[in-house]
Amino acid sequence: MAYDRYTAICKPLHYSRLMNTKVCTVLAFATWTWGFLNSALHTALSSRLDFCGVNHINHIFCDLPPLMKVACNDAHINELAIHIGSVFVGGGPFLFIIFSYIFILSSILKIRSTSGKCKAFSTCASHMIIVIIYYGNGILNYNRPRAGYSLEIGTLVSTMYCIIPPMLNPLIYSLRNKEVKGALKKVLESQSKSTCHHVTTSKIAKIFS
Repeated sequence: MAYDRYTAICKPLHYSRLMNTKVCTVLAFATWTWGFLNSALHTALSSRLDFCGVNHINHIFCDLPPLMKVACNDAHINELAIHIGSVFVGGGPFLFIIFSYIFILSSILKIRSTSGKCKAFSTCASHMIIVIIYYGNGILNYNRPRAGYSLEIGTLVSTMYCIIPPMLNPLIYSLRNKEVKGALKKVLESQSKSTCHHVTTSKIAKIFS
């Protein structure tokens, strides 16, 4: 998404060449491969853990930090792998996005039209909000020491980056469509009229009663 925004705003005349099918395929394949290798590494390391006590994880899914919390043998290697993985898997893309948005911001500031600047800022702001929520909470979740890890806080942080961004994505990007905005406006107006009618009817009924 950051690369797409960068090419659309900074290189608009070369967009079709820079964002062709081949480039999209390579980016998707690299992401899937990187994610698979990261998951395979943590799965292999987790298989060496022993669970001799309570093996119930009070979490929304079987995440690595709560899994290590209930392990009864040394999980130092697992913790180190999580920290290193979070730097490359989480920190790397996050820095790439930040650097791309520095160039995007520089290009936006060069736009002479005020309406053009506002449109570009609104387009990028929604993406940056999702990026900060997702990567910020993700990096926070996987870079806390095992000794001070709390399942309650871990569940809250995991919810912030696993549930909130996917929930907000359709809302943010669909509301950029004029037809969706118009339909939502009609629904809200009809709901408002219905509420006002109900309140008025109730008041009249109380007067005559």
